[in-house]
Amino acid sequence: MRWLIFDYGNVISRQSEVVPELAALLGVEPEPFARGYWRFRDVYDRGWTDLRYWRAVGHAAGKRVTVRQAAQLTRVDLAGWRETAPEVVTLLGELNRAGAALALLSNAPRSHGRFFRRQPWSALFHHLVFSGEVGVAKPESDVWRVLLQHLGCAPADCLFFDDRRSNIDSARAAGIPARHWTGPAEARQAIAEAGFH
Repeated sequence: MRWLIFDYGNVISRQSEVVPELAALLGVEPEPFARGYWRFRDVYDRGWTDLRYWRAVGHAAGKRVTVRQAAQLTRVDLAGWRETAPEVVTLLGELNRAGAALALLSNAPRSHGRFFRRQPWSALFHHLVFSGEVGVAKPESDVWRVLLQHLGCAPADCLFFDDRRSNIDSARAAGIPARHWTGPAEARQAIAEAGFH
């Protein structure tokens, strides 16, 4: 089986715009909050709990985060990443109906993985791999080994789309054909050129 593999953030989803709202929930300025939000995102994507992440973000902004606040921050953060690009979901639906084998590989915390699995678009995929659930994240080389184990295929049997150059370079270094995501039209062309039907 040959696999078409997609990233989630800024590929299927819209860019989240909720950082100012999250900062307001803690009563801090958006700029210092945003620094902590992104500084600790990588370890959050690799398996940190929601509470540990939000307490680290809060500490960086000079605020102590309670259990209740962490739950509220998680809900708002999830809502920010929920909105999908309709034209991309249309593409995925077309590919699914055509019989393509679809997989998702996303750097996302465990809570986000659970949330995304409940979204309607997730049913279009045969496999969903989230970094927070497997403990490794793009662009680490080990993430490709984990992905290929899930799919049961060789690197050459894949075509991977991601919006980050570092992830594209890492995939190619692992022998996985990869394309920089620029939109559905270019993806359709790349899929056709690669002989995926």
